[in-house]
Amino acid sequence: MALARKWLSTTGIKLDGVIAKRLDLPYRSGERDGMQKVKRMRTADCVVGGFRYASKGKDVGSLLLGLYDDKGLLHHVGFTSSFNEVEKKELTKKLEPLIAPPGFTGNKPGGPSRWSTKRTSEWEPLKTKLVIEVQYDHFTGGRFRHGTRFLRWRPDKKPKQCDFAQVED
Repeated sequence: MALARKWLSTTGIKLDGVIAKRLDLPYRSGERDGMQKVKRMRTADCVVGGFRYASKGKDVGSLLLGLYDDKGLLHHVGFTSSFNEVEKKELTKKLEPLIAPPGFTGNKPGGPSRWSTKRTSEWEPLKTKLVIEVQYDHFTGGRFRHGTRFLRWRPDKKPKQCDFAQVED
């Protein structure tokens, strides 16, 4: 693992990750237990521009993430929902007092996609005051391509510092 991470950091090539063969196991064609994926850890600071309630209950289910463009518009770029039930209750108490339009001033959540459901367009806009750091796998077409993982709150960051430049390769 350590060698693969070192190799990734020194290649200078834009790689998403590598597959490393485990030294303690023999290679077995068609089996995956002798290999391990090693990926770069990519993080971004994002504005929490809104949230969705969980499909069951009255607590927050996911945070809607935003990044600013060079014109000062906040665009919806993805979500994070990596919270346990206790954290969701705490988030609900923290976020409900901040509900206020517009939330996102550029692209908004709920646009057409192959995963769209009736609930996709249901979201609560927030005052743009909160910044979080998330871990992500891939960013293309102005969006995180998979859900992100919440890492921490960033009270030291101003929302306007959260722009697209940090995710452009």
